[in-house]
Amino acid sequence: PLAPFGESWSGFSPSVDVVETDDQIKVSAELPGLEDKDIEVSLDRGVLTITGVKQEEHQEEGENYYRSERMYGSFRRAIPLPAEVNDEQAEAVFQNGVLTITLPKAEVVEGQKRISVKAE
Repeated sequence: PLAPFGESWSGFSPSVDVVETDDQIKVSAELPGLEDKDIEVSLDRGVLTITGVKQEEHQEEGENYYRSERMYGSFRRAIPLPAEVNDEQAEAVFQNGVLTITLPKAEVVEGQKRISVKAE
């Protein structure tokens, strides 16, 4: 379907930035025209997935005509994360058309760890 003034919705894919620091990974996605209820964020086996549905209505009314268009599009972005994260402390905030997901890195135990052996 065509958006008003000939803009096409086919192939809608939001722009995503991934920034890694020493203690967290921050993912930002530009999602103009969406509301928080239109967005879903999930994390599975080191892959962050952002999905959403974009819907819009456009109506024009003139003296001798009435025009109404409805547009619908969906997207899915899967982002492999560069490090292990603590998914229990993950946070997603949607503000002014930008989704920001903060993922604290999981603590990595360095060195050798001894595992006790139990007899049964």
